[in-house]
Amino acid sequence: MFRFFRSIPTNTVLAKEAYERAQKGEIRLIDVREAGEWAHMHVPGAMHAPLSSLAESLPQLPTDKPLVFYCLSGKRSQSAIKICRKHGLPHDTHLAGGITAWRAAGLPVDH
Repeated sequence: MFRFFRSIPTNTVLAKEAYERAQKGEIRLIDVREAGEWAHMHVPGAMHAPLSSLAESLPQLPTDKPLVFYCLSGKRSQSAIKICRKHGLPHDTHLAGGITAWRAAGLPVDH
């Protein structure tokens, strides 16, 4: 009668931790916002892979270290994790609060 869905476990990383780990080369940041958002502002060194075409871009994602997805606030980055899981990829981490939290923490952005 009722169908229950198990949520996919995700890991969340805070902005300052993501920054420190990216600076050390421990993770790769992946921006899943659309092209106009990316052009307006993005995290230095991040890779752009818009959510709207992420499934097609999966083969181009780096495999040498863990990925951390981010968007504006955190909703699309969670969707990116679901897309990866649907395609059998282990990516499970996103940036809490997205680039909004990144900026609020005073971390650098490129324009």
